[in-house]
Formats: sequence, C-alpha cells, structure tokens
Amino acid sequence: MRGSVRHLYVHVPFCAHRCGYCDFVTVVGREGLHPRYVDSLLAELELEREVLAQPLETVFLGGGTPTFTESGELRRLLAALPLAGEVTVEANPETVTPELARLLREAGVTRVSLGAQSFRPDLLRVLERQAGPDDVRRAFYHLRDASFDNISLDLLHGIPGQSTSDLELDIDQALALAPEHVSYYELEAKPGTRFTHAHGAELARQAEAMEGYFELVIERLTDAGFRWYETANFCRAPEHAQGRDLRSRHNLAYWLGRDYLGLGIGAVSTLDMQRRRNTPRLNAYIAALAGGEAPTREVELLDASVRANERLMLGLRLDTGLPVADAAEALDLAALGRMERLGLATRRVRGDGPGTLALTPRGRRLGGAVTAELLA
Repeated sequence: MRGSVRHLYVHVPFCAHRCGYCDFVTVVGREGLHPRYVDSLLAELELEREVLAQPLETVFLGGGTPTFTESGELRRLLAALPLAGEVTVEANPETVTPELARLLREAGVTRVSLGAQSFRPDLLRVLERQAGPDDVRRAFYHLRDASFDNISLDLLHGIPGQSTSDLELDIDQALALAPEHVSYYELEAKPGTRFTHAHGAELARQAEAMEGYFELVIERLTDAGFRWYETANFCRAPEHAQGRDLRSRHNLAYWLGRDYLGLGIGAVSTLDMQRRRNTPRLNAYIAALAGGEAPTREVELLDASVRANERLMLGLRLDTGLPVADAAEALDLAALGRMERLGLATRRVRGDGPGTLALTPRGRRLGGAVTAELLA
C-alpha cells in the first residue's frame, strides 16, 4: 500500500443552503472557518502523503459545494494538492462565475461536475435548489468560455411532482448543452428527513414510476450518442468524442475496487484490507489536525470475502463487467447459470481462462436484483 494509492478524494463540506433531500456531510455557511478547514485538509494530506503514488491518476473535490468555498482558499487548496491526470471539482450552478471558472482552469482542474438536478423551475423549488434553469445554462457556458472540454451534468429522476413529460424536457435541455458526461440518479430521500415528511406520498408514487423513467433516460441518452457505461452514468461514446474516453476515471476507480484515500470530515478511505471513515464533526476534525494528530476515525477491517462481494456488486454496474477470477469467491455459479438462461447475465470466455462476467442490457436495467441473485 505504501506509495501505491493513485486516487484521492477531498471532501469540502461548505454549502450556502442544505437541500431537504441531502444526507451528505455538509456545513451551512461558516465562511470564517474556510481557512482553518483548508489548513486541516493540508495537514491531513501531509500525515497521509506516504501512501500516495506520484503522480496520482485522479483527484476529486466533492461536497458539500466545493465552489462555495472562499475563492482564495479554494485556490490555495487546489495549488497544494498532488498532481493528477484527472482533477474533478463538483460545482453548484449559482457559484460559477467567469472568475470562478478561470480560477478552476488555471489551478489545473480538468473536469467539472455541475449539479443541475433539473431544468424545471417547479421541480427545483421542490428540491430547494438555489439555482434556476438559467443559472445552470449560464454556469455551463462560463465553464466552456474558460476552455473546459469535459463537463458533466448531474440530474435526478423521481422528483416529487415530476412527470414523464418533465423528464423528457429535462433530457432535451441537457442534450442541448452538449455535455461530455451525464450522471442521472434516482432521487433517494432518507426516511425521517423533512423531505420525506413533506413529500412521502408523492415519493411512494414516484417509486412505482422509476423503472419507466430509467428506461427513458437510457433510451434517450444512448440514442444521442452516449455510452451507458455505469448504472447511472453516461459519457459521449468515443466515436462521438474524437476518440476520447470520457468516463469518470475517479469513479471508475471505486467501481473497479481500487484503493483510494479520502481527506476531510466524513471522508472514507479504502486502503488494502481496511476501510475508515473520518469524524463528521467539523470542530473536532479541525482541533485534531491543529494539534498534529489524525482525526478520529471509524475503522472497519475487510476480509477477502467482503472485498470479493464488493468487487462483484460494483463491477457488475459497468458495461465492461469484471473478470470472473476477481469475484469467484462471491459468485454463486448455479445462480449464474439461471441468470444466463434468463438472458440477464453472460460470460465472455477467451482461451482457457475463466473469462469475463457481465450483465446483459436487460440485466443491467434490473441491476441490484440480478446482482443479489449472483452473490454466493
């Protein structure tokens, strides 16, 4: 593990407002703490630097809203991070100005993930989003003007009040911007949140429509030249992108079971046979690192069977599948035979090896239900 980890996640939790459906580790406002938090991130990086390879393959700043962070502190953080082939920053549209876009580009960011969620004003109000459709479009063009050629749009389906025609219009608006990548997630509202209290009955109705929404998203985006490379993720196919592979390299590392280091409050790391999660408490995190100590962490020891199960579950989310040998310990061969006969899974065998296991397009649409059947 020493010096071999090639993927770094940095959690920047600050937001202007906490949306009702959000269950990420976030902190509203607290601008006065931005410098101290960046100090803490860089102190944690120094404590952990020996596990990182040089250069890295990917760095990902997530949140929260990293682009809500005071611009000087965001610039300082980006300048201090290790070099990487892909550097992604998540952004909310209302935070993206021409100056912010130029800051990101000059700081070496190669990819921006823009949280659009929807282009329907009424649905954005339901989600309690600060940005409107015009803000999304404006932010996108600011990034284009700053020479970003790898922009991802994050969108949701299953929003309370959303109809099939709303979803069609959202897809139309997204395609009109011609992004390189689209992440289309099913809205998940955690039980007990104010969002579920406010929209519980409508969320239940939407749950029944999710399969149809998912089918529509897949059909529209693939017809438009996007590769459906992961359950909720689409990128322009190489033949529509001058041969470029526009998959998210950072997220691919997760789905391929690679080790990664996470910095910041609530950040998760998977290092060899250990998974750890930093404290979600901002003041405790800052205090520990100001004293030269690592933050408090929950640590889970992983055995070979857990890693094999995760490898199977995550690998089958990809259109490429995974080598059978990588998940042999987790695979129920009898169940695999049934899934093959039902046209839900397939093995691609080359030579004398065990080959590659993948779900068929129909199997991928059913997703987790098929994967659960395959687990030994």
